[in-house]
Parts: sequence; structure tokens; C-alpha cells
Amino acid sequence: MANFLLSRLLSAALVVLGVVCIVFLLIHLVPGDPVEVMLGESARPADREALRAALGLNQPLAIQLADYFGGLLRLDLGASLHSRQPIAGMLAERLPATLELAGVSLLFAVVIALPLGILAAVHKDRGWDTGAMAFSLLGVSIPNFWMGPMLILVFSLWLGWTPVSGREGAGSFILPAVTLGTALAAVLARMVRSSLLEVLNEDFIRTARAKGLSQGAVIWRHGLRNAWLPVITLLGLQLGALLGGAVITETIFSWPGIGSLLVEAIQKRDYPVVQGCVLLISLAYVLVNTLTDLVYAWIDPRIRLGSG
Repeated sequence: MANFLLSRLLSAALVVLGVVCIVFLLIHLVPGDPVEVMLGESARPADREALRAALGLNQPLAIQLADYFGGLLRLDLGASLHSRQPIAGMLAERLPATLELAGVSLLFAVVIALPLGILAAVHKDRGWDTGAMAFSLLGVSIPNFWMGPMLILVFSLWLGWTPVSGREGAGSFILPAVTLGTALAAVLARMVRSSLLEVLNEDFIRTARAKGLSQGAVIWRHGLRNAWLPVITLLGLQLGALLGGAVITETIFSWPGIGSLLVEAIQKRDYPVVQGCVLLISLAYVLVNTLTDLVYAWIDPRIRLGSG
């Protein structure tokens, strides 16, 4: 198990290192100059150069990258080019909102997907199955940037049931969580159905039924218990994806989280803030996937034995 854990941690570290390097290079290739954004196009060239030197933007990219990694080794993410606030403090202020939205969205997805997937598997090729798979197809096909405004139009502007945007009260979670969790619920329902159908054809299920166990006992005590592994894997992958997908959803609903901070930083060409946001999102994604691998290996020892 120690070798398995070490290999996963090394893989995670390499992924994060690659993400940091790629993002650093890409944001410096994006058209636009943060100095012009800060001073305006009418600023004098001497003022621009002075500010660029003060911010360290006149250094070669290799030196800037080395300075950035040096700061990371000291656990220093730097400061915003615009507000001069420490980036660690900005991320700590925004992170709870993103975690809350991701948690509520995941709960919504599980509550919807689990019964739909079970009903689709139990009633294969019947009405429940067709309806669940139609929901799955729609959920995957509808993008967040379309669903979010449509939900606002119907439930906030026409019906007046929910707030339009912001993070005030429990009602403000409804539309963002539905927008972010619908695609996950669709994928998860399909996975539950597929995994459960595969298990229901096994010999031990027929044995359980031959013993006179009820359909509910067969499904819950024997079927789902052996169908969890691929579902857990998908949950881990999608939970990391929720943090990345929250960028669009948070922007639509003016949700004060990491995603909206990232968009604001990109618009202002605030390089250090962009790097900090992407680093945090990638760390969360890698951490969730690593924990998923560990849980998978703990449930099924053949995984860690095969990797060792």
C-alpha cells in the first residue's frame, strides 16, 4: 500500500507541476498588457516602463517563472497586480463559496441520479429506463451557459421564486446547484444503471433471489454493494470537474467564488491571481482524484496489488 500511495503522490505532483508551467506560459501569450489595463492607453511610455519594472514584468519569462516557483517553495503565491492584496488571502476568502456550491451540486446530483439509475436498471427497456436515459441525454447535452440564463429567466424573473444572483440565503443555492449538478446527475445515472445491470446478471444475485429475498433486499444489500466501484470512481472525477465547471456557473450567477475571481483576473490580465486560481483548482482536482484512487484500492485490494 505504501508503494501505491507513493506512486500516486508522485503522479499528482507531476501533474500539478505541468499545469503550473503550462498556465504560466499561456497567460503570458494571451494578447493584452496588464500595465495598459492599469494605466490606460493614454499613459506615457515612461510611466508604463516604470510600472512594468516595479511589477517585475520586464524580466524574461524564464526569470519570472523561476521567481514564481521560488515563491511557491516558500508557500507564497504573491500579490495581485491591481489591488496588491496577498493572493492567498483572496483565495481563502473566495474558497468557501465554491466549496459550498460544489457540495450542494454534488448532493443534488446524487439525490437525482441514484434513484433514476436504480429504476432504469430494474425496469430495463421499459418506461422508467427510457425516461431516465432521456434525462441523461438532455443533461449532458445542455451546456451550463445556456441552462443558467434559462433558469434565471423562468424561476427568477417570470415566477419570482429564487434570487437572480448572489449568495444570500438558502434560496440562492437552488439555481446554481441545479445548473452545475444536472450534467453530473445525468452521467451518474447512466453509470449507476450500467454498473447495476452488470451486477444483476451475476450468479450470486440469482442465488439471493432463489433464497427468497425481496427485490429491494437484492438491489440494496447485494446489487449496489458490488456496483459501487465504478460509481465511486466517477464521483471522484466529477467532483474535481465541478470545481472547473463552476467557473461558468459562478460567472452567470455572480457567485463570489474561485471561478468568478478567475474570470475577473483574466479580464484584468492579473497574472498572479490567474496562476493562483488555476493552481488551487488543479490541486483540488488532483487531490480528489488521488483520494478516489486510494478509496478504490482500499475497497478492492487487487488495484494496489496490480500496481505494485
